Amino acid sequence: MPDFAAAENPLREGLRLERIPAPNTMIIFGASGDLTKRKLLPALFNLACDNLLPQEFAVVGFARRTKSHADFREEMMQAIKQFSRRRQFDANLLQNFSERIFYHSSTFEDEGGYAGLQRLLEELETSHQTAGNRLFYLATPPEYYPEIVQRLGQAGMARNGRGWTRVIIEKPFGRDLDTARELNRQVLSVFEESQVFRIDHYLGKETVQNILVFRLANGIFEPIWNRHYVDHVQITVAEDLGVEGRGGYYETAGVMRDMIQNHMLQLLALVAMEPPIAFAAQEVRNEKVKVLQAIRPILPEEVEKFVVRAQYSFGSFGGQQVPGYLQEPGVVPDSRTETYVALKLYLDNWRWAGVPFFLRSGKRLPKRATEIAIHFKSAPHLLFGAHTAGLEANVLALRIQPDEGITLRFAAKLPGAAIQVRTVNMDFRYGTSFGKPSPEAYERLIWDCMLGDSTLFTRRDEVEASWQFVTPILAGWQQRNDQPLPQYPAGTWGPPEAEAFIAPEGRRWRRV
Repeated sequence: MPDFAAAENPLREGLRLERIPAPNTMIIFGASGDLTKRKLLPALFNLACDNLLPQEFAVVGFARRTKSHADFREEMMQAIKQFSRRRQFDANLLQNFSERIFYHSSTFEDEGGYAGLQRLLEELETSHQTAGNRLFYLATPPEYYPEIVQRLGQAGMARNGRGWTRVIIEKPFGRDLDTARELNRQVLSVFEESQVFRIDHYLGKETVQNILVFRLANGIFEPIWNRHYVDHVQITVAEDLGVEGRGGYYETAGVMRDMIQNHMLQLLALVAMEPPIAFAAQEVRNEKVKVLQAIRPILPEEVEKFVVRAQYSFGSFGGQQVPGYLQEPGVVPDSRTETYVALKLYLDNWRWAGVPFFLRSGKRLPKRATEIAIHFKSAPHLLFGAHTAGLEANVLALRIQPDEGITLRFAAKLPGAAIQVRTVNMDFRYGTSFGKPSPEAYERLIWDCMLGDSTLFTRRDEVEASWQFVTPILAGWQQRNDQPLPQYPAGTWGPPEAEAFIAPEGRRWRRV
């Protein structure tokens, strides 16, 4: 097999080798699901192609369906060819990578299945020299998390004396504050906090990681990143798709649990946090927790003042008529599950006192886009008088997807003898500036976990702090379930209530 640890550039060999993970085996629970096919195996293959996996590596799929190693390998090879970001494939590399893939059939409840898994892992430690290092990935529905964790503990696999053991847990991590605390209790009764990697794939995106670099590596931005210069901040996560056949799941989640509680509050924390004393896991996460703990609570009786929720109805998208949420398969006819949320929150700390943060996310919006927009206070344009009428304030927009980049909006004079001022954009795009595609989020996060770097993963207190803010809002909605739920036609930017919601401050939603 080609040496995945070999450096592509001899000049960088020392640096590259320092960042190759130790030999290990990755075990994927729920290996027959879409996450494994669409994200996890393609991510591992891409890491292998980039020489970022150790040569001594294996992956084991764990699922209920009976199949051979060969059957599972063939399925994964097809998935890699379909979903990998690479468009050209070396036949030898594909073959060699497939030989590292294994399969173990068992239900999650079967004690004997874990004993069989232990035997297989011990065999791989000899045949593939994986040094006893194990990474368990829980790519299952969340109701199975406690069962799998407890079974691993009972089988003696949570603290393997021959090497390190880590576990990655997918979202959602709980449904409210109480269930999140209970899940943390169950997980930490088996694993140490240092072994637990709660994954949020948004934090693996290159542009999300660039937020801190942009703020803290450039001397011109951090001095104005505060209440003295910032009027407000808008964070938008827009999806153009509906629930796409996942109505049953979405009925248990809604956009508040699916997007706001995790992805969007993580973006908020990165934008608003204080500079850490070091770019290290604990220091970065300490500052993020402070932001989440500083969010001013929205009490159940205040929900209508600070939050708008809505549901998409029948409409038009891409020239085609699309059903409303209530017509989606798996959705109950009288569902009150929100597919759109806009909220206003404040951070009660020195840096951001009095600065409103507006968050919005929804399905069946006109386009797919994720953006953080820093709206600065307007300059006193007395010098130019009427020439600046209608001029927009400066905005710094960090585009996370799909067109990753940064835009700065500012005022400039039009050419000519007359004084005419217009708004113009200064634009930076990742693709054109660096000339290489960004790695997928799961590539970075799996790689970091293998290295033991938890910077981009959420800690126990982060999870609980975000739920502490969100849970009273959910309670307030529950108390008002007899009130009409606003609707917005599919393909529009949300309900009229969302526009009215932001207008009293003299502001409006940015067109992303």
